[in-house]
Amino acid sequence: MDKDALISDLAETYQIYDYQQLPLFTVAAFSCNLRNDSRIKLKMNQQAVPINTQVLMGILDAVNLLLWSRSKDAERGANKPQSILDAVMGPQKKQSADSAVTFDSGEDFERIRNNLITGGELNNGN
Repeated sequence: MDKDALISDLAETYQIYDYQQLPLFTVAAFSCNLRNDSRIKLKMNQQAVPINTQVLMGILDAVNLLLWSRSKDAERGANKPQSILDAVMGPQKKQSADSAVTFDSGEDFERIRNNLITGGELNNGN
C-alpha cells in the first residue's frame, strides 16, 4: 500500500532498516503489531490523523462553539467558528435515507440474505 510508510514504521519501532533481509513471516508479524497510529495503519484505515487527535479536535470544536454561542456574534448568527475536525478530515459522507434497506416481511429478508450469501446483489425493490 505504501512501502515508504512501512519502511519508516519498521525502522522507528523495531530499528529494522533493511526488512528484505528478514523472512517474510517475520516482517508480517512485525507489521501487524505496529501501533494503531503508525503511518501504514493510518493509511490502511484511510485516516488523516490518529483517533485520539480526532477526539481532541472534536473537543476543541465543541469548546469553540460554546464560547461563540455566548457572544454577540452568535446572537446575529455571524462569524461562527469553522470546525477544525471537518477541515482536517474533509466532508464526511452522510448516509441518505434512500440508501436504507427495508423489508416487508421476514421472508423478504431471508430471500435477500440468501441472494447476498450466494454472491448476488441487494435488490429488494425498496
